Amino acid sequence: MSLFDLFKKKTTEIEPFNLDWLEVDMHSHLIPGIDDGSKTTEESLELIGRLSSYGLRKIITTPHIMSEYYRNTPEIIKMGLEDLKKSVKNAGIDIEIEAAAEYYLDEIFLEKVKAGEEILTFGKNYILVETGFINRPQMLLETLFQLEMSGYTPIFAHPERYQYLLADKKLLEDLIDRRLLFQVNLLSLTGFYSKPVKDFAERLIERGVVKFFGTDCHNPRYLDMLETLPKAKNYESYKQMDLKNRSL
Repeated sequence: MSLFDLFKKKTTEIEPFNLDWLEVDMHSHLIPGIDDGSKTTEESLELIGRLSSYGLRKIITTPHIMSEYYRNTPEIIKMGLEDLKKSVKNAGIDIEIEAAAEYYLDEIFLEKVKAGEEILTFGKNYILVETGFINRPQMLLETLFQLEMSGYTPIFAHPERYQYLLADKKLLEDLIDRRLLFQVNLLSLTGFYSKPVKDFAERLIERGVVKFFGTDCHNPRYLDMLETLPKAKNYESYKQMDLKNRSL
C-alpha cells in the first residue's frame, strides 16, 4: 500500500433517499388553493413529482376541513381531486392519487358526525383528525367515541405536536388504552418542528402505538427537509415498522 493510499480520503456511497418502504403517504395538502398547502397546480405537480420519485405508489391527500378557516366540503375536495388527477396524468407522473380530509375536532364537526353527514374516509373507513396544538379540546374523547360508534376508525394526526398531550400523561394513557391509531409526521423525526416534538415522536414509536407515517407535505420546503430523514439515528428501524400505510 502506498503512502497515498494510506492517507487517501475514503468516500462513502450514500443511498438515494426513498420512501418505497412506506408505499403510501396518507397525509398531505396537495390540492391547490383550498387550504394552507399547495397554492397552484404547478406547485402541486412539483411536489407530486418529487413524492413519486421517492418510490411511493399512492398519495392520499388530505386537505384541512376547519369550520373557522378552511370551509372545505366533500364536494370541493372531490372536484379539486379530479382536476388534480387530470393534471398529473397530463404531466406524465405515474402515481395513484386519492383524497380524504384532515378534520379539525370542534363542536361543528361533532354535530356533523351526529347528524350523519358525509365524511371523507380512506382505507378501512379511516378518518384523519386533528386538534389545536396548545389546548386539549373539551369534546376530544366524546368526539372520538362518537366517530367509533358511527362506524369510523379515527387516526390521530401528528400527536407528537400537541403540547397538551405531552403535558397530560393520563390523557395519553387513556388514548393508548382505547387503541387510538396514531400517525406521526416523518418530518418530526428530522427535528423540523423542534427537539421536544422529535423526542416525543420517538417515545411514541418506542411505545409501539404509531401505526401510520405521513409527510404532511405543504410545500417544497417540507420535502427539502424530509430528504434529511436518513440522518435520523433510528431511520433503519423506522423502515422495519409494521405500518398500516402499506395496506391502503
